[in-house]
Amino acid sequence: MKIFCISDNIDTNIGLRLAGVDGIVVHEREEVLKAIEEARKDKELGILIITRKLAQLVPEVIDELKLSASLPLVVEIPDRHLKKDEDNDYITRYVRDSIGIKV
Repeated sequence: MKIFCISDNIDTNIGLRLAGVDGIVVHEREEVLKAIEEARKDKELGILIITRKLAQLVPEVIDELKLSASLPLVVEIPDRHLKKDEDNDYITRYVRDSIGIKV
């Protein structure tokens, strides 16, 4: 099973590549949509990582992927654009919203 990252900055892409995760750097909505479509064509892809800034450009597509029971599993990650105090409980909220358990 493969992992793929769609990022808006080269630093995230390089860091994940060092961990063995392939990825692409994009900036515009159309580029994000194209990257997601290409990633969905890969039947071996199990996890799609996307930076939150890019996920906010295509929320309807991300919601559709998250709500479907098929692969890939979509994981939004905070990016360098996040302010320190802006969203301290991001992971906790994500778990609560996803599976309904307060951690």
